[in-house]
Amino acid sequence: MFMFLFLVVALVVVVGAVTLSVLGGGGDSGALPEVAPERLRDPLPLDRPVHRGDVEALRFPPALRGYRMADVDDALGRLGAELAERDARIADLEAALAGARTTAATSLHKSVEDDQR
Repeated sequence: MFMFLFLVVALVVVVGAVTLSVLGGGGDSGALPEVAPERLRDPLPLDRPVHRGDVEALRFPPALRGYRMADVDDALGRLGAELAERDARIADLEAALAGARTTAATSLHKSVEDDQR
């Protein structure tokens, strides 16, 4: 029984010593220097509209628990703004097309009535 307790205590001491040596013993003498977090290198272009290739090429640098929220939020915000702008432009063009079709149909109807008189 004494030998078993001796082995358990020795194991705990060895595991503790290894843990302290790996962690550096809590001192700053062997600590690694702080590094700036990796940032998104090639964000979406600001000088032109976003194309499909821009979105396909977009890669977020990995962080501690996935991706940096700020990088993802910036990219999603930009894509959301681009989509809203395109939706507004499509709605304007569809309204203009509907107006042009109504004008064409009205003028065609008047032309037919004038020919019948």
